[in-house]
Amino acid sequence: MLPDLNEIAVFTRVVQAGSFTRAARELGMPKSTVSRKVSELEARLGAQLLRRTTRKLSLTDVGAAYYERCARIVADLDEADRTVTQMQDGPRGLLRITAPLHFGWIGGVVAEYLRDHPEASVEVVCTDRVVDLVAEGFDVALRFGAPSDTSLVARRLGALPRYLVAAPAYLARRGAPRAPADLAGHDVLVSAGARAGEPPGARWVLHRGARREEVRVTPRATANNLEVLHRVVLAGVGIGVLPAMRCELDVREGRLSRVLDAWSPADVPLHVVYPGTRHLSPKVRVFVDLVRERLGPALRGRRAGAAGAGPSSA
Repeated sequence: MLPDLNEIAVFTRVVQAGSFTRAARELGMPKSTVSRKVSELEARLGAQLLRRTTRKLSLTDVGAAYYERCARIVADLDEADRTVTQMQDGPRGLLRITAPLHFGWIGGVVAEYLRDHPEASVEVVCTDRVVDLVAEGFDVALRFGAPSDTSLVARRLGALPRYLVAAPAYLARRGAPRAPADLAGHDVLVSAGARAGEPPGARWVLHRGARREEVRVTPRATANNLEVLHRVVLAGVGIGVLPAMRCELDVREGRLSRVLDAWSPADVPLHVVYPGTRHLSPKVRVFVDLVRERLGPALRGRRAGAAGAGPSSA
């Protein structure tokens, strides 16, 4: 039979108080309940723990040995309660985060979180693999695309623009397309992963304000990893679609050029995702709030900047 922790706690308090009356007052229980709990404990153990007289309460030898161990158990439970209470006061302990590869924005948010909460620590794992948060012990994830796991809570942060890009060497060799339909005659590089937001097959949907055009293209290469696709585009093999955050530096420094810059593929939504629980820990709640506060405006600003890009080449 498993020990009854309630009986143990009452017995320990009786010994520490020195009387049933005082223990009952400290525990907020009727004296009869306190006495009954101790009697039930003795009956369960088959041993007398306390000697009761009208003037004095004392431990038997068995009771003294039992109390010594019970006092440690109760103290440990009290300490466990205090630890939980303290951890609920603010972020403490390790926060494990997963984010897409090359998502540099997360660094600024992590730095602010650590600076503001000195009792917290962080582990960030960047991967384009879809991590099982619960099975792999992660607290929160940043993910592109539409959430697919209904057991997780997903908060939309905003959306990242994507660009059609090509290396200057490719455009010098093949010429720049002037309208979306021209893409059908070009070598194109297609992301095969849903994480990149591409529709299945060789179909690109481009937007220019309220206008929408669908173009059937013949892929020269496909890849399910944006790093691979990025490198192939840089090598001058063809035209590809890349997230703005990945290729903006290349565009600024001339390694890539935007193609049909007034047209763009659909933005990729970004979510902060975490396991759904009744009581969200402060370390997760505070980090999620911080991410939404910092990245939401940044994404809206980036979208506005993309919308005001250079003149159309169509």
